[in-house]
Amino acid sequence: MKSFKLEIKILSKEHLDALVELDRVCFNGLWSREAYLRELESSTSNLLGLFSPVYPLQLLGAGCFWSILEEAHITILAVHPQHHHQGLGQILLCSLLQKAYKQGLERATLEVRASNQAAISLYQKFGFKTAGRRRRYYIDNGEDALILWLGNLKHTQFQKTLDAWQKLFSERLKKSNWEILLDK
Repeated sequence: MKSFKLEIKILSKEHLDALVELDRVCFNGLWSREAYLRELESSTSNLLGLFSPVYPLQLLGAGCFWSILEEAHITILAVHPQHHHQGLGQILLCSLLQKAYKQGLERATLEVRASNQAAISLYQKFGFKTAGRRRRYYIDNGEDALILWLGNLKHTQFQKTLDAWQKLFSERLKKSNWEILLDK
């Protein structure tokens, strides 16, 4: 069976409409068009998108982190619902952490809805630990957020771990007929 190519690209203003649409589908409009435009223009934002020539007009997934001092603060990790459970979130998160490692950042943090067990499970696979809770963090329903933390990104062992993850996740993608094109 033929596999379909996947590519992770740095997002730019040309992807703004696709980002807003992905946010609408995944998060019911969590961030506004203006917020995404600010992210795309910010020197501290790192936005990655997941694309495939099979779906040329659709952004399959997106991830973002802010570089704050020694920290990669992950603000968005989204995969279009049509492509859930295929390993796309894993490869996207792995790519975000790879970018943070290359920037020399020491740790990664994020907030996640306390009820979002799928996302929490994904982050735990990568070694994220619960560091705290933000009460009533989400304004749409007052839900708590868990604060997750991953340290030791600067260590050379972490690069070996990332390489192992990329290999593992690439194999998983092949089972869903995807082939990731990774830049080294």
